[in-house]
Amino acid sequence: MGDNVTHLSEATFSEEVNASDVPVVVDFWAEWCGPCKMIAPLLDEIASENAGKIRIVKVNVDDNPGLARQFDVMSIPTLMVFSDGEVKRRLVGAKGKAQLLEDLNEFL
Repeated sequence: MGDNVTHLSEATFSEEVNASDVPVVVDFWAEWCGPCKMIAPLLDEIASENAGKIRIVKVNVDDNPGLARQFDVMSIPTLMVFSDGEVKRRLVGAKGKAQLLEDLNEFL
């Protein structure tokens, strides 16, 4: 995991996501999730290529079950795009980089 992706907890989530002046993509993931590990390097690339335009953060659902419940995360990976503190888009499942970029295009 590169320096472009921040790991959040229930304690830091609200401050980091709601105070951001750029859209924030929250990756709900778990250590045991194969598809989560598959998209992690893609998200890191997207974060570095779009620094200043978008932030990518990760929430481990095993360590932060309250956040997973709060946002009705039923399967992982689930990506949620927050803008102005609100969920603007929800993406479920692993995708290739081109598909992820297409899904995130309006925020870039």
